[in-house]
Amino acid sequence: MKKISIVIPAYNEEGNIPLIHEKIKNVFSQLDHYDFEIIFVNDGSRDNTQQILEQLSEQHEEIKFIEFSRNFGHQPAVKAGIDVSYGNAVISMDGDLQHPPELIPEMIRKWEEGYDIVYTIRTYPKQISYFKRKTSDFFYVILSGLSDVNLTKGGGSDFRLMDAGAVEVMRNFTEDDLFLRGLTSWMGYKQIGINFTANERLAGESSYNLKKMLTFAFTGITAFSVKPLYIAAYLGFLFSGVSVVGYILYVIYSFISKTEISGWASLIMTIVFFGGIQLIILGIIGIYLGKIFKQMKGRPNYIIKSKNL
Repeated sequence: MKKISIVIPAYNEEGNIPLIHEKIKNVFSQLDHYDFEIIFVNDGSRDNTQQILEQLSEQHEEIKFIEFSRNFGHQPAVKAGIDVSYGNAVISMDGDLQHPPELIPEMIRKWEEGYDIVYTIRTYPKQISYFKRKTSDFFYVILSGLSDVNLTKGGGSDFRLMDAGAVEVMRNFTEDDLFLRGLTSWMGYKQIGINFTANERLAGESSYNLKKMLTFAFTGITAFSVKPLYIAAYLGFLFSGVSVVGYILYVIYSFISKTEISGWASLIMTIVFFGGIQLIILGIIGIYLGKIFKQMKGRPNYIIKSKNL
């Protein structure tokens, strides 16, 4: 019997936990020669998620749980589950049922064919808004363009299978700002993608707002590339060159026309524009300095309050 460990981060998922457990259990009831465990990581939930996990773990031996001391975020929750998973393969998936458990047999088949990492490529159903689909596509375009990792459009989902060898490597990562999608791509190994259509959330509300998405994008870009720093330097050279050329043209025009160019509004707008560019460049530098500052502290990615492992 090969053992499959399934890691599911949970934040206010009291309505989804029993459902996803039942679906996963039904999937493995049709798979021979495979044992499984489900490791739920309670990421500081404010509802009855922990109580439900404790009750289900008493009734079903395949259910394990980790409870954080507070909300540390989705990526640390996935990492915590991976750190304590010792199956022959580990599958990470979200607890809102948007990642269909019915795809697990196909992921296992690809793993048995020799692939170390089986990632998923998400497409959205028609009922998902046009804005949501386009912003998601734009996210992957920007991320791939500004970082040193190549993510397939829709291929950044945290719904993936990893062989025990790849899990052992990821377990040793000590980065502060975790971006597991990028780390998985950066690791290499033999990988393959599987397409799936994301389901709608059955219970609860998504905690992923625009602010968190932007923060996640900045984390991914700055975790794998220094291209933003080069862009800041290029902008500095560009605008310095433009200002010198513009000043020379201004002097030449003044001598030829024997007039003086006035324009208070244009002068103020120019100052504001270049001031904004300077703030952007300082902000980019500050982000990298902040990441160094946080990494040097050496604090853990998460703190475990309780567990039944």
